[in-house]
Amino acid sequence: MKYKAVAASALLLLPLTACGGSASAGGDGSTITVTVGYQSKTINTVTAGTLLRSLGYFEKDLDALHDGHTYKVDWQDYATGAPITAQMTAGKIDIGSMGDFPLLINAARGRQLGRPTHLVSVTGYNLRGGLNTIVTAPDSKIRSLADLKGKKVSTSIGSAADGTLVRALQRADIAPDKDIEKLNQQPAVGASALSAGSVDALSQFVAWPGLLAYQGKAKALYDGAQLNLPTFHGVTAREDFAEKRPAVLEAFLTAQAKATDYLDAHPVSAAEKVAEATGLPAEVVYLYNGAHGISTFDPAIKPRLVSALKDDVSILRSAKLTGDIDVDSFVDDQYARKALGAAYAKRLATLPAPVASEVWPKDAEQTRTFKSPAALLSYVAQHKNAIRAAYVPDATTGTLWFADKAVWAADGDQLLPFVAPATAKAYVAEHSGARVITYAAALRRAS
Repeated sequence: MKYKAVAASALLLLPLTACGGSASAGGDGSTITVTVGYQSKTINTVTAGTLLRSLGYFEKDLDALHDGHTYKVDWQDYATGAPITAQMTAGKIDIGSMGDFPLLINAARGRQLGRPTHLVSVTGYNLRGGLNTIVTAPDSKIRSLADLKGKKVSTSIGSAADGTLVRALQRADIAPDKDIEKLNQQPAVGASALSAGSVDALSQFVAWPGLLAYQGKAKALYDGAQLNLPTFHGVTAREDFAEKRPAVLEAFLTAQAKATDYLDAHPVSAAEKVAEATGLPAEVVYLYNGAHGISTFDPAIKPRLVSALKDDVSILRSAKLTGDIDVDSFVDDQYARKALGAAYAKRLATLPAPVASEVWPKDAEQTRTFKSPAALLSYVAQHKNAIRAAYVPDATTGTLWFADKAVWAADGDQLLPFVAPATAKAYVAEHSGARVITYAAALRRAS
């Protein structure tokens, strides 16, 4: 069904400059080019981008249409959602994938420029917001959000990571527009700035925080899941394209569902495919996209995610990036419902899998799960030279993190991991006898 319009039409307050690019879906009557904009390194979108492309499912489903046309898919890779929106509103990209905040800007710009777009499916999501993280340099003295006052913080304004930063600061009674110096930078630029010491913290989306932590270039300061607000990435399509080529869009969504099923059934293989295509370490990809990863993949547009999208509008409006946005008219799952049939309703009712501690042994095609972080540590202590990566869920938020990068606390016989120091400190303050310990000490206790 299509969500009914209930709000004012979108108003964009900033100008738009369209980029150049290849022709959109058109053709000479026999050959039709479908242009897909994706973000290879934003691995929460892989089922509509990197993984889908490597599996070739979309091309196969287009070939199966047998409608007298020959189809060519033009995959265009971008670092963020903004240039995808620019190309879509210029009529040069037909289908694109991006995060929740960029999706809203996509809706606003498309409506303002007379090229409306629609959210047609979801790629990956986290119901608590764990896909976004604020990190600092490994040797930073910053221990809490309060320590960010007067400091330089890099983020990508208008992104989901920026939304996390704004909300986190507001909850800590810190004015995002007055108490910090916010730098608007691309993720890679912000990562370099953090390493160079020209910024004090970095707020970014998947997979940058995990990558920097894995490389030893950053440590977590704030787990986005502390907000307990859903964040997700999704697929947007131009309205005119969807109306002219509904079978093509449905083929894309069918292929996306197949890629999702592949990722669920073969998480290690999927992580390795994405790693090969992007140059990201497979261990980092798996942190987010693994069997118990931070992200849950499901193309269904769940009502809870739509509600979160509506809540996001106020953040963009206060930043003067958009005016009011008619989210209900932007969300349109009719094509996904038709493409997936009865399976769509089942996906709508599906909940994320329970979090678990997990080890990826070297030279293994499968990972091992454990009933508790302590059990995982016991295994790691006995197989130190045979571990490719070890992952544990935050004891408070459930966000998966690297075991050797987590903040550990001992509470009696329990060994509890946390993504950020502040959450570990809060737990210790509430539990008499609990104390923060080093990873090495946790390993010794477990063994």
